[in-house]
Amino acid sequence: MFFSIQGEGRNRGRYSVFCRFAGCNLWSGREKDREKAICNFCDTDFLGTDGINGKKYKSPNDLVNQALSIWRTSDKPFIVLTGGEPLLQLDDKLIEELHHKNFEIAVETNGTIKAPNNLDWICVSPKANTKLEQIKGDELKLVYPQENIHPKDYEKLEFQNFFLQPKFDKNYKKNVLAAKNFCIKNLKWKLSYQMHKFIGVP
Repeated sequence: MFFSIQGEGRNRGRYSVFCRFAGCNLWSGREKDREKAICNFCDTDFLGTDGINGKKYKSPNDLVNQALSIWRTSDKPFIVLTGGEPLLQLDDKLIEELHHKNFEIAVETNGTIKAPNNLDWICVSPKANTKLEQIKGDELKLVYPQENIHPKDYEKLEFQNFFLQPKFDKNYKKNVLAAKNFCIKNLKWKLSYQMHKFIGVP
């Protein structure tokens, strides 16, 4: 768990507490399994609890108090629940405690698990060859390009914002150009890039 600047999507530039949950339902996170993973381009370390402020919290209250202790501004506190796949662990008790302490709650999910109704912001990032259970929300953010997946497949879903995010790999410059060109021709989509990777924040 750490304080930083949201680098992606509609909330880009916003101060945030990031709470990264361990574990994912799409792959193990181990390098030996990456080649066969659905999302083998994954760029986050969600194994274990050895990250910043990482541990198994004893209660929702303990986790929320930790989040409050690292919040640095006078603005309404904003927390991004991410992973891995946060919906494997997120429950109503934690959401209730975060709201009780005045947090605005965003979740970043792969969309294969239905999200609770009492979240403030839902960002879904679909992956190829998976069944999408969360078909509405505030933001759909598609890593582009991916094999066996196309932006047009998602345009009729109930999201307020549609973003293409260039895949961050050895072909990044080519991916940026492809995403930019698609967005210019399809104005429903906006370009999202991972700002935090260029300004040196986690």
